[in-house]
Amino acid sequence: MNSRLTKYAFLAGGAYFCCMAIAHFFGIKVPILFVYFDTPFYAYQDKIVSFAVCAYIALFYSASQHRSVALNAMIALAITVLGLSSVNLSDALASVLQEGQSTLPYWLQTGAIAFYLIVLSTLYIKDGKNS
Repeated sequence: MNSRLTKYAFLAGGAYFCCMAIAHFFGIKVPILFVYFDTPFYAYQDKIVSFAVCAYIALFYSASQHRSVALNAMIALAITVLGLSSVNLSDALASVLQEGQSTLPYWLQTGAIAFYLIVLSTLYIKDGKNS
């Protein structure tokens, strides 16, 4: 069973993804809710992202309620970190950046998500030892 802290940590992720889905749906391009907030985009792509993020909302809510789902949520988040890292290093991203534009903001956001994954993993392991 998840501890109260672990439960709230997963619920916080669900709330974050809810905010992200809303921001993408309405095209509110702000850092943290949009990793690539200052790159060209197509509105229809952001609508697709908003719907896809709803799966994360459901997954993280379920993980907060059921320990058996928590590992799946963390795996999905780890894949997200790897995917964002791949994009950050890609020629495709470089091709849309202006000369001299840094990828540091994208790496900081990717790092924040990785840090959240580490926190969740630590809580998950701690709960397992206390069972």
